[in-house]
Amino acid sequence: MIISHKHKFIFIKTVKTAGTSIEVYLSQFCDEQDILTPIYPAVAPHQAQHYRGYWNPIPEMCKASTKERMTVLGHWMKGKKFRNHASAVNVKHRVPKSIWNNYFKFCVDRNPWDKTLSHYHMLRKRHNMNMTLDQYFANGKLCLNYPKYCDQRGNVLVDRVLNYEALDSQLGEVFKQLSIPFDGGLGVRAKGNYRDDHRPYQKVYTPEQQRFVAQAFSREIDMHAYVF
Repeated sequence: MIISHKHKFIFIKTVKTAGTSIEVYLSQFCDEQDILTPIYPAVAPHQAQHYRGYWNPIPEMCKASTKERMTVLGHWMKGKKFRNHASAVNVKHRVPKSIWNNYFKFCVDRNPWDKTLSHYHMLRKRHNMNMTLDQYFANGKLCLNYPKYCDQRGNVLVDRVLNYEALDSQLGEVFKQLSIPFDGGLGVRAKGNYRDDHRPYQKVYTPEQQRFVAQAFSREIDMHAYVF
């Protein structure tokens, strides 16, 4: 997650959508007052800064579920004001209204069938697991992104959700708007070496697995008109 006072934008980082690569690229154009959350593992030249601090957690907790309240309280007690995958809801409560209302807010989302395979292979590699795709589904930790950029009622809180499948061209439009230099590519591919099976996702899923993803990601599919 990045809040740039220099360029007046807020970047909300979603899962398996080139978020780390975008953070690394944008970090080169941030200054000493901008907020950059940590990347794990770290990727140069990105350096985290100004992400710790305290805020008034009461308004945020009043609108959260019981489980979410405990999470917010835990963040407050540890001074974790901003996190790498902080949601737009979290950020909205933790910055002044003038910043939230006037900065350009954006994120990226991705076709869920493709995104799911990417997330599955990442977990297998990171944890050295012999997990099948069905076991991954049974685990229940899916890479749903809409809660990162929507509120509890499903309202989109960011100004633009970029399409991963057209990322370079759409980043070009956003960066031009923000006066950030861009030559058509990020020049970095962080966390992109987890997937060994590079078959098109249509050739990987069984019909049952295809339907499982369709049901699990139905809100994102309807929101962005994704198709298998």
